[in-house]
Amino acid sequence: MDLSYGEAAEAFRKDVRGFLKEYWQPGERRGSELREFVRSFRRAGVERGYLYRSVPKRYGGSEQPVDVIRAQVIREEFARARAPMEVGGNGVNMTVPTLLEKGTEEQRELFIRKTIEGDYIWGQGYSEPGSGSDLASVRTKGELSADGTKWIINGQKIWTSQGMQATHMFMLVRTEPDAAKHDGITYLLMDLNQPGITRRPIRQMTGEGGNHTFCEFFFDNAETPVSWQVGERGQGWYVSRTTLKHERASIGSADGLGNQFKKLVELAREMGRIGDPVVRDRLAEIEGRVLSHRYTSFRLFSCAAAGDDPGPVALMMKLLLTEIGHDIALLAQDLIGEAGMVEPEGAGGRGARGPRGPNKWLDQIMGSLGNSIAGGASNIQRNIIGERGLGLPRDLALSGEK
Repeated sequence: MDLSYGEAAEAFRKDVRGFLKEYWQPGERRGSELREFVRSFRRAGVERGYLYRSVPKRYGGSEQPVDVIRAQVIREEFARARAPMEVGGNGVNMTVPTLLEKGTEEQRELFIRKTIEGDYIWGQGYSEPGSGSDLASVRTKGELSADGTKWIINGQKIWTSQGMQATHMFMLVRTEPDAAKHDGITYLLMDLNQPGITRRPIRQMTGEGGNHTFCEFFFDNAETPVSWQVGERGQGWYVSRTTLKHERASIGSADGLGNQFKKLVELAREMGRIGDPVVRDRLAEIEGRVLSHRYTSFRLFSCAAAGDDPGPVALMMKLLLTEIGHDIALLAQDLIGEAGMVEPEGAGGRGARGPRGPNKWLDQIMGSLGNSIAGGASNIQRNIIGERGLGLPRDLALSGEK
């Protein structure tokens, strides 16, 4: 197995390192000064073609040709230098790719630049009480205004990531109540800073100290322009599949999983259990799965570099990632024992520097459960693998067919 990238890629790596050495010098900057420095650093990264490579220049990107090897080199070098890459969150990972693929020119001009510069923060308005993995069952209602220029929205959305910070939302609403289940949904963009919208933080069992990860939203005659509708009316289900494709691709990585495993081994040493044969057996089993995941990612990377179709294996990665992460969390829970039953002192389990000792694993343990739901629940992922990858018959119970 040849894992080298070739001479051209290594020459490019030297260029990236030179750029980082020159431009990424945060020093002792803090607060607003650091935020402005990061913004200017990202602008320089765009000018050099390192960031927002798939975004056209007219929308604020660097508009580079697709080159998976160069993109990987950039990720590796930025990680080595601990330099920030693109702005994180739903906006860059989901809204921008969806607008590039399905949006109008007006929508791209309005939203993409401000999103990649961090001015717009996007919440995801998919899930509702009683409507999670089965997105086709959404009940939030959209009706046209009398003059036909606005959508009037009434209903509720829940489990919205970055909900307290979000300035905008992409959402699914039911606009054709008499249409078939999947055909009555429209995909809309909405400004969240308007009358008729109430947002409430959801307190989780990890506490979070006021930094709430999720919110629920209530819409009471909230409005959004018809021009902010993405795709055709009643075809939002098909647009949403585009968005979820990008969400699932962005959840986790082989490197992240490898780092989790290294920390698990450190925990076993810290707790004096590294010599326990049962613990060692479980570590060996998990490591085998972690390495299998990593080598599968090499396979996918090689296919992408060669322009080949990896086939059904690409559908497996999100499911495997979350399941291995949960296995890591389960062993960590056994290792920390009683420490896992008491929330650490401080604001929601975090002091200024975060929890110390074994209970620093609590977020990982609790979060592993959420990761099996985010981006499509694990059982939904198994259906996708079975139907699209293996050609098995569609699950009639979930599709509503008879």
